[in-house]
Amino acid sequence: MQRTLTVIHALGLMLAVFSFAYLMPLLTALLYGHEEVFQDFLLAMIWTLATGVLMWMLTRRYKGELSIRHGYLLVVAMWTAMPAVATLPLLLLLPELSFTDAYFETMSGLTTTGATVLVGLDTLPPALNIWRHELNWLGGMGIIVLAVAILPLLGIGGRQLFKAETPGPMKDSALTPRITETARNLWLVYLGITIACIASLKLAGMNWLDAVCHSFSAMGLGGFSTHDASVGYFNSPLIEFVLMVFMLIAVMNFAVHFLALRERTLSVYRTDPEAIPTLILILGSCVGIAFCLWIWEIYPTYWIALRHASFNLISIATSSGYASVDYAQWPIFAPLWMMFLTATVASSGSTGGGIKMIRTLVLLKQAGREFVKLLHPAAINPMKIGGQVIPNGVVFSVLGFIFLYFMSIMTLTFALLLSGMDFISAFTAILASINNCGPGLGSVGPASNYAGLTDFQTWVCTAAMLIGRLEIFTVLILFTPHFWRR
Repeated sequence: MQRTLTVIHALGLMLAVFSFAYLMPLLTALLYGHEEVFQDFLLAMIWTLATGVLMWMLTRRYKGELSIRHGYLLVVAMWTAMPAVATLPLLLLLPELSFTDAYFETMSGLTTTGATVLVGLDTLPPALNIWRHELNWLGGMGIIVLAVAILPLLGIGGRQLFKAETPGPMKDSALTPRITETARNLWLVYLGITIACIASLKLAGMNWLDAVCHSFSAMGLGGFSTHDASVGYFNSPLIEFVLMVFMLIAVMNFAVHFLALRERTLSVYRTDPEAIPTLILILGSCVGIAFCLWIWEIYPTYWIALRHASFNLISIATSSGYASVDYAQWPIFAPLWMMFLTATVASSGSTGGGIKMIRTLVLLKQAGREFVKLLHPAAINPMKIGGQVIPNGVVFSVLGFIFLYFMSIMTLTFALLLSGMDFISAFTAILASINNCGPGLGSVGPASNYAGLTDFQTWVCTAAMLIGRLEIFTVLILFTPHFWRR
């Protein structure tokens, strides 16, 4: 009971810290002179801050270091509570929006999924668009990673939280001995690249609002846009190129970016086991899909096909979710290949979703080991990736993760099929949600959104987003009897 109160105490602090995220939309509302919008955001900020402070004060006697078990509980509690309080501005400014749809929208933002139930994005108040995209940006690196740089100052250690939230199977590798310094360094790199993206998009032709919003969603690989037509609204090869560059940056490990900046060398990318395979798979697929679209006579020239194939494939593969054309109209091979890539190419420690490239490499290596074992049963064949031996414990963990990953997709897809959704829409909606990608195919394709889903279908997709963002184990472990035993 005392540890549970410690979790509530920490969650209260996080809510109080999260309330300051409202400052950006508040400043935007002031800048555009939208007094009513300013008042609604101010009210939401006060409610969030008051809730957090009240939870913190009522449990202040129970502050202390969290165990690993309660670190997982706090992570899940935070990722379910933050979207709930983030719905306040949407419910105040869009009274026709139900709580179910508002929660879906904010969960989609914080998990960097980028799926939306909103229409008329072009006419939304700028502050509300800033809020949606700020959720993408904050969720990109993980609010927990930001919090662990602050909570130790308030008497709560953060290493268990960092391990619970950090994506990928190699959670114990730290850039620095102190977890707070590690989190701070990651956020500084994230912030610096975001500023570079804003400046590049402004120079490419976007206005400041669009540049800030699309930089936030590009770096978070969230895919939210300020326009219903997404990036297709701009019809600009230069803007598409800038976004492609920064999406490729965001899909790689930010720890590697930090090391490259600190050591002032690009050699770290060559030695990183994930970076080269990720780039080869994505860029090779761009060339191949463009060739297919040209041969299929979807576009008159190869270069036009390469432009549209590259942007949309990179967007989907990196789990961002932008669209410049309705790629659902392409022959089915192309969009399904893009959906396959979104499950595999993101690096661990990136803002992308899916099973991550490192796990893909572990599976490939393990398959090779099994072939060797069949031919040479007595051979000792340790697995090596990037020159490092991978312990069998990590291999078993990856195999367990992959099993739960596919079982989750199957179970949630059947839930949508049971509700009456067609197979392509159901399967790709779950695949897009659990990989935090955004658009699927069929009724949830790039030319439409998730507004047509029933409440039940919306909650199923919301659960898939949460499971995918926290990498399955973190959520499902709460439903095991062992977790609740003393």
